[in-house]
Amino acid sequence: MTYSVVVRSARWRRPGLWRRARYGLAGALCACMLLACAGVSTAPRAVSELPPLQLNQGSLQVAAAASLAPTPDLLAVDPSMRAFVQRYTGGVRSARQRLMLLHRALIGGGLLDLQYDPAADGTAREVFRRGTANCLSYANLFVALAREAGLDAAYQWLEMRPQWSRSGARVMVRLHVNVTVDLGSGGRYMVDIDPAPSRDVSGSRAISDSDAQALYHNNIAMQALAVEDLATAWPHAVRALQLSPRLPHLWLNLGAIYRLAGQHHTAESLYLYALELEPQNRSAMNNLVVLYAMEGRDADRRYWEARIEHYRDANPYYHAWLGDLAGEQGDWRGALKHYRDALQRLPGDSNLLYSTGLIHYRLNDLAAAAAYIRRAMEAATLRSEIDTYRLQLQALRHGRLAAVGSS
Repeated sequence: MTYSVVVRSARWRRPGLWRRARYGLAGALCACMLLACAGVSTAPRAVSELPPLQLNQGSLQVAAAASLAPTPDLLAVDPSMRAFVQRYTGGVRSARQRLMLLHRALIGGGLLDLQYDPAADGTAREVFRRGTANCLSYANLFVALAREAGLDAAYQWLEMRPQWSRSGARVMVRLHVNVTVDLGSGGRYMVDIDPAPSRDVSGSRAISDSDAQALYHNNIAMQALAVEDLATAWPHAVRALQLSPRLPHLWLNLGAIYRLAGQHHTAESLYLYALELEPQNRSAMNNLVVLYAMEGRDADRRYWEARIEHYRDANPYYHAWLGDLAGEQGDWRGALKHYRDALQRLPGDSNLLYSTGLIHYRLNDLAAAAAYIRRAMEAATLRSEIDTYRLQLQALRHGRLAAVGSS
């Protein structure tokens, strides 16, 4: 079984522990307009063969990326960090107790009193000195300190449910990074500075230290791209790909840099390669639509618009989103139709089942509401979800079910 340790966040919830058995995740990480890797087998593209970036002041070559964007040791610890770990965990034999002691030392009220800041990138040492972190930089700190304490800590990538614009025409996919600590027979724990609501998580996987370094460079690249500083964005985006060439969103983000530089052919080829790595990559499709609209390639634009609509309609979370919109308008029968469509596409999702139960409650069909909430309990893997559903089922039986929503 997996448990979860939650570090205080400025946005989500108070610190605490919540159990889970398992999860069934273009901009900077934690501002998080990123994409997941589907792991599709395709011929690798050589980063070394990327064309130079053409700028008014000259060109940038791939061979110079490592010197222009050096990779720091994200997990390096200094004497003060070693002393911190020794102070809180030294002499403690139990791995679980060392984990809990380290957690309490870092959260609000602990020695560091770490604060969440979505813009606070950095290495473990920088976070330790500064006292602020985003999801990735906090993961750097916790992995470094946990390993110093003799714990088996690793990075984890969470993919979030996609979100659509009000028209349904544009999609946003958020990614999030946290930490897992494997205690062997003592269980597996998840540590997070900015925990997302469980209903928003659609997948997870372990990532390597090298992947984390790539995401560090990607964050810098996307922050620079936001202010059109291509001379900074490009070498960091290239360096990210040199470290982790199988992550589709890194190719997509580099394509955005080439597009802004006016190198449309290269941008197109990178968007298409991202789709080779992940054929259902909605953001790559959206970027192709934008590019073809800019170039007046109407037939190509219409083709990818149709592909986007096809994948959108096949996505259960799109139909759940439509149901949420209907619920906001008080159209509970319409909401029920959309949630039934969602469950046809993903029948075992506990949050979809739970939300469907709440809609039945709004329609005063208490028997159906109870049945769906019971099914949600059976499908749930997160202990906090199971407890919430059980409490709501008890409240339903006493006529006191809470307003529509979920944990």
